[in-house]
Amino acid sequence: MTYPISFRRKVLAHIEEGMGKRDAARLFKISPNTLYLWLNSSDLRPRNDTPRRRKIDKAALSKHVEEYPDLYLRERAAHFGVTVSAIRKAMHRLGYRKKKSGDI
Repeated sequence: MTYPISFRRKVLAHIEEGMGKRDAARLFKISPNTLYLWLNSSDLRPRNDTPRRRKIDKAALSKHVEEYPDLYLRERAAHFGVTVSAIRKAMHRLGYRKKKSGDI
């Protein structure tokens, strides 16, 4: 949960006035760990939660799977320059599943 800067300043102001850290955490219903992070931080602004940039292009991976359906994961990983587990996870997200013993 992201707390606004005004709330963070309000909590820290209570501590500067002499309130105990644990008491402030209980009063404002926040984790003591969160409070200690705020106290040790030089900047109270919340971190920017931007999504990670993926290295594997979904469209390129789908096209590659259609063109070369029989490649091993390690071969696809080498083609895209990533690890085997990264290819496995990307293919799983795209809906490609591991073949079962009865599948053709």
